[in-house]
Amino acid sequence: MKKIILFLSAAAILTSCSKDKYTISGTATGFENGKTVILETQDEKGMGLIAVDTVKIENGKFEIKGKVTEPAFHTLQIEGAQGKIPFILENGDITVVVNKDTIQKSKISGTYSNDEFVKFNEELTKVQKPLIDFQTKNMQTMQTAQQAKDTVVINSLMKEYSKIQSEIGVTSKAKYVDYASSHPKSFISVLIIQGMSSDPAVDSKKLESMFNGLDESLKNAKPGKAVKEKLTAMKSPSVGATAAPAAK
Repeated sequence: MKKIILFLSAAAILTSCSKDKYTISGTATGFENGKTVILETQDEKGMGLIAVDTVKIENGKFEIKGKVTEPAFHTLQIEGAQGKIPFILENGDITVVVNKDTIQKSKISGTYSNDEFVKFNEELTKVQKPLIDFQTKNMQTMQTAQQAKDTVVINSLMKEYSKIQSEIGVTSKAKYVDYASSHPKSFISVLIIQGMSSDPAVDSKKLESMFNGLDESLKNAKPGKAVKEKLTAMKSPSVGATAAPAAK
């Protein structure tokens, strides 16, 4: 019995520790030993990327460990690879499988927000597929029309493209709102709400309702605090507004 209690205590300690730090376990098949992997994030002004950590690939593997106080978007840049791997850095075990030939097809998994990030992107890709299909189908026709300066064909294709683009825009917006309303613990949700708060035409009551539905940890994260400031500003009188005269 004493051994069982000790085992359970040790397991609880290990579980607790894993929640307080992150471990990025990467598989980078095809990359030479010694190639550099850089963990990057945006600088405070949002003007560029800065390195957070740097490790080397050994036998097709790499590992980065650390601790964060809240989730945030980061990227991995691998020496010699074209493009970066975006993911959400949060405490927990994150797995990265690098696709050497097409970095954009690299796979991220392991933590809730990253799994949700992948699912959400897959859903958006499905929504945007008609637009991609149209571009692929009509690329050669458009190039030929441009070379021949055939404005009739060019205008016809552009009109059809704009129609599909508009329809996808409406569908995508609905997807964003539905997701943020139904996933209160996902970091993606607070980012969606933050994006909505920048829209001058946003329904402030709807925005506030969505924000209030978020998990407390997200409300207190950096994007959540930014939304909170926006909501406060929306409720405040406009700058320069004149107060109504008091009744006599």
